[in-house]
Amino acid sequence: MTSIMTNASAMTALQSLQSINSSLDETQSRISTGYRVAEAKDNAAYWSIATTMRSDNQAMSAVVDSLGIGAATVDAAYTGLNAAKDVLSEIKAKLTTATSDGVDKGKVQEEITALQNQLKTISDSASFSGQNWLSNTDADTDKQIVSAISRDASNKLSVGAIDVDIDSYRLYSADAGILDKGIDVSQYSGAVGTTTVETTAITFGADNKISFSVSQNGEPARTVEITQQTLTDVGLNTFTIRSEADLKAVYEQALSDAGIKGIDVDITAGAVSFKSLETFTVTNAATSGTTPPAIADMGLSATDVTATGGTYTTSVEDIDISSADSDKIQAYIKVVDEALSQVTTAAASLGAIQNRIDLQTEFVSKLMDTVSEGVGTLVDADMTEESTRLKALQTQQQLGVQALSIANNSSQSLLSLFR
Repeated sequence: MTSIMTNASAMTALQSLQSINSSLDETQSRISTGYRVAEAKDNAAYWSIATTMRSDNQAMSAVVDSLGIGAATVDAAYTGLNAAKDVLSEIKAKLTTATSDGVDKGKVQEEITALQNQLKTISDSASFSGQNWLSNTDADTDKQIVSAISRDASNKLSVGAIDVDIDSYRLYSADAGILDKGIDVSQYSGAVGTTTVETTAITFGADNKISFSVSQNGEPARTVEITQQTLTDVGLNTFTIRSEADLKAVYEQALSDAGIKGIDVDITAGAVSFKSLETFTVTNAATSGTTPPAIADMGLSATDVTATGGTYTTSVEDIDISSADSDKIQAYIKVVDEALSQVTTAAASLGAIQNRIDLQTEFVSKLMDTVSEGVGTLVDADMTEESTRLKALQTQQQLGVQALSIANNSSQSLLSLFR
């Protein structure tokens, strides 16, 4: 039936054209935005996932920035420790020089003081963005470098961090840092006997000899001998010891002649003792020759002596050799060596943290790329497919328009029947 009131063909053609136009609008939107899921109405599940992951990616970008700041802070601290290590090595060399005879200790101390000031400057300058891990009196020693974010199965977000305890890195910290805290150094002393040399002169005959053995650190003992030649070497040409100072000089010469180093002689109010930074024993005290001086006159005991341990405590910043004896300078060297060991350990620890930050930065960057790729798979439009579809829809649109035109023209043909 042909009707001028209802044109079914035109209605069908119009519906088809509207559908084509709708699809064409959708395709053009995908091409213009680059997304096949641009809004929640396009695909609610995919849009929700993509929105959440994009937000997480922005947070991971902030993590990368945090890692960068953390890396710079760690680098500043490491640079300071590395510089401090070099300065401590130089102080150690200066102290070693000061142990030599004839060295002006006052001049050497001036150099050491300059190096001590340089250590303080290094500590105060090793900062980044207001953070200084080497010179800090803040009670909070636990520092955190934000390093990751993660989302669990229940969609709960958590933030991960690299924990750093800076307590062991501090060079100065109210007498608790590596350079301003007291460092204990073992020191050993052995009282070998007493003498009345101040009131009784001790004379050595031509064949007189007093000997004893000294063993250091458990090594084979060396024999120490005191003869007329020993007294001659220290300027006692009459072969007579008349004071504690004379006796001290004789002992020091005899120990040196035996190749024994690191043992200092102390004679105070007749009490004779040996001191060293190493363990030692004194054994086999004996005399020989015609009417030799008595062992007791020399402040020696016939009983074997084993040194007992004690401690010497000082800090690197308190080192002063202006009037220090050999024993104290040796202790200073050990203190600096211990501080050097602690600085080296701290620098190695920071090196490990530097490596971890580098690895984490690389991982987060790759993870961001992976997330972006995953989101793209869900919501990005395939431009090759969409361009092909656009061309097809444009052709369908043209055909739809022509079909609608034909359907509309069919009613015009009825007019010819009424002529």
